[in-house]
Amino acid sequence: MIREADKSDLKQILELYLFLHETGIPQESEHLQSTWNNIINDANHHLIVCEMEGKIIASLVCVIIPNLTRNVRPYAFVENVVTHKDYRNKGYATACLNYARQIAEENNCYKIMLLTGSKKEATLNFYKNAGYNSSDKTAFIQWIDI
Repeated sequence: MIREADKSDLKQILELYLFLHETGIPQESEHLQSTWNNIINDANHHLIVCEMEGKIIASLVCVIIPNLTRNVRPYAFVENVVTHKDYRNKGYATACLNYARQIAEENNCYKIMLLTGSKKEATLNFYKNAGYNSSDKTAFIQWIDI
Protein backbone atom coordinates (compact mmCIF):
# COMPACT_ATOMS: atom_id res chain seq x y z
CA MET A 1 0.00 0.00 0.00
CA ILE A 2 1.31 3.43 -0.97
CA ARG A 3 0.33 6.24 1.39
CA GLU A 4 1.60 9.32 3.13
CA ALA A 5 3.40 8.76 6.39
CA ASP A 6 1.60 9.37 9.64
CA LYS A 7 2.91 10.34 13.04
CA SER A 8 3.42 6.73 14.15
CA ASP A 9 5.80 5.92 11.24
CA LEU A 10 8.90 7.75 12.48
CA LYS A 11 10.75 4.74 13.92
CA GLN A 12 10.27 2.62 10.79
CA ILE A 13 11.28 5.46 8.47
CA LEU A 14 14.47 6.09 10.43
CA GLU A 15 15.26 2.36 10.25
CA LEU A 16 14.62 2.37 6.49
CA TYR A 17 17.04 5.29 6.06
CA LEU A 18 19.84 2.92 7.11
CA PHE A 19 19.50 1.56 3.54
CA LEU A 20 19.87 5.07 2.09
CA HIS A 21 23.09 6.56 3.45
CA GLU A 22 22.63 6.86 7.18
CA THR A 23 25.00 5.00 9.49
CA GLY A 24 22.78 5.11 12.56
CA ILE A 25 19.40 6.14 13.87
CA PRO A 26 19.30 9.55 15.56
CA GLN A 27 18.90 9.62 19.31
CA GLU A 28 15.42 10.47 20.53
CA SER A 29 15.48 14.19 21.22
CA GLU A 30 13.33 17.29 21.27
CA HIS A 31 14.98 18.37 18.00
CA LEU A 32 14.09 15.05 16.32
CA GLN A 33 10.48 15.27 17.49
CA SER A 34 10.20 18.93 16.48
CA THR A 35 11.57 18.16 13.00
CA TRP A 36 9.23 15.18 12.65
CA ASN A 37 6.24 17.30 13.70
CA ASN A 38 7.20 20.00 11.19
CA ILE A 39 7.39 17.42 8.40
CA ILE A 40 4.11 15.68 9.26
CA ASN A 41 2.22 18.96 9.71
CA ASP A 42 3.55 20.75 6.60
CA ALA A 43 0.93 20.60 3.82
CA ASN A 44 3.68 20.96 1.18
CA HIS A 45 5.89 18.19 2.60
CA HIS A 46 4.80 14.71 1.56
CA LEU A 47 6.66 11.76 3.05
CA ILE A 48 5.44 8.86 0.95
CA VAL A 49 5.78 5.27 2.13
CA CYS A 50 5.15 1.82 0.72
CA GLU A 51 3.88 -0.50 3.41
CA MET A 52 3.57 -4.28 3.23
CA GLU A 53 2.13 -6.30 6.08
CA GLY A 54 2.67 -3.43 8.51
CA LYS A 55 6.30 -2.86 7.47
CA ILE A 56 7.51 0.23 5.64
CA ILE A 57 9.71 -1.09 2.82
CA ALA A 58 10.16 1.95 0.56
CA SER A 59 9.85 5.69 0.89
CA LEU A 60 10.57 9.08 -0.59
CA VAL A 61 10.02 12.73 0.17
CA CYS A 62 8.13 15.00 -2.22
CA VAL A 63 8.09 18.70 -1.40
CA ILE A 64 5.84 21.13 -3.25
CA ILE A 65 7.65 24.46 -3.64
CA PRO A 66 5.62 27.61 -4.31
CA ASN A 67 6.99 29.57 -7.25
CA LEU A 68 6.54 32.95 -8.92
CA THR A 69 7.56 31.85 -12.43
CA ARG A 70 5.80 29.56 -14.91
CA ASN A 71 2.52 31.38 -14.45
CA VAL A 72 2.89 31.14 -10.66
CA ARG A 73 2.90 27.35 -10.74
CA PRO A 74 4.77 25.39 -8.08
CA TYR A 75 7.25 22.63 -8.72
CA ALA A 76 7.95 19.42 -6.83
CA PHE A 77 11.23 18.18 -5.51
CA VAL A 78 11.82 14.49 -4.77
CA GLU A 79 14.52 13.35 -2.37
CA ASN A 80 15.49 10.41 -0.14
CA VAL A 81 14.22 7.66 -2.43
CA VAL A 82 14.96 4.40 -0.65
CA THR A 83 13.88 0.76 -0.65
CA HIS A 84 14.80 -1.86 1.94
CA LYS A 85 17.47 -4.11 0.41
CA ASP A 86 15.26 -7.22 0.70
CA TYR A 87 12.51 -5.61 -1.42
CA ARG A 88 14.42 -3.97 -4.26
CA ASN A 89 13.65 -4.45 -7.98
CA LYS A 90 10.00 -5.22 -7.33
CA GLY A 91 8.46 -1.85 -8.32
CA TYR A 92 7.90 -0.40 -4.84
CA ALA A 93 10.02 2.73 -5.34
CA THR A 94 8.44 3.23 -8.76
CA ALA A 95 5.02 3.11 -7.12
CA CYS A 96 6.19 5.77 -4.64
CA LEU A 97 7.47 7.93 -7.52
CA ASN A 98 4.12 7.56 -9.30
CA TYR A 99 2.34 8.65 -6.12
CA ALA A 100 4.63 11.69 -5.91
CA ARG A 101 3.78 12.54 -9.50
CA GLN A 102 0.09 12.34 -8.67
CA ILE A 103 0.61 14.75 -5.76
CA ALA A 104 2.56 17.10 -8.06
CA GLU A 105 -0.22 17.01 -10.66
CA GLU A 106 -2.90 17.63 -8.01
CA ASN A 107 -0.90 20.69 -6.89
CA ASN A 108 -0.60 22.00 -10.48
CA CYS A 109 3.18 21.62 -10.50
CA TYR A 110 4.88 22.24 -13.82
CA LYS A 111 7.81 19.89 -13.12
CA ILE A 112 9.29 17.40 -10.69
CA MET A 113 12.99 17.53 -9.92
CA LEU A 114 14.99 14.72 -8.42
CA LEU A 115 18.62 14.46 -7.39
CA THR A 116 20.56 11.27 -6.80
CA GLY A 117 24.04 10.85 -5.45
CA SER A 118 24.34 7.50 -7.17
CA LYS A 119 26.53 7.05 -10.22
CA LYS A 120 25.40 3.43 -10.67
CA GLU A 121 24.02 2.81 -14.14
CA ALA A 122 21.21 0.66 -12.74
CA THR A 123 20.07 3.48 -10.46
CA LEU A 124 20.27 6.08 -13.21
CA ASN A 125 18.32 3.79 -15.56
CA PHE A 126 15.72 3.29 -12.82
CA TYR A 127 15.06 7.05 -12.76
CA LYS A 128 15.08 7.29 -16.56
CA ASN A 129 12.57 4.44 -16.78
CA ALA A 130 10.42 6.30 -14.24
CA GLY A 131 10.24 9.28 -16.63
CA TYR A 132 13.06 11.48 -15.36
CA ASN A 133 15.86 12.78 -17.55
CA SER A 134 19.31 14.15 -16.83
CA SER A 135 19.64 16.29 -19.94
CA ASP A 136 17.36 19.27 -19.22
CA LYS A 137 19.10 20.69 -16.16
CA THR A 138 22.51 20.68 -14.53
CA ALA A 139 22.58 20.28 -10.78
CA PHE A 140 25.15 21.80 -8.47
CA ILE A 141 25.36 21.12 -4.76
CA GLN A 142 27.17 23.10 -2.11
CA TRP A 143 27.49 21.13 1.12
CA ILE A 144 27.19 23.16 4.29
CA ASP A 145 29.00 22.22 7.50
CA ILE A 146 29.44 18.51 6.94
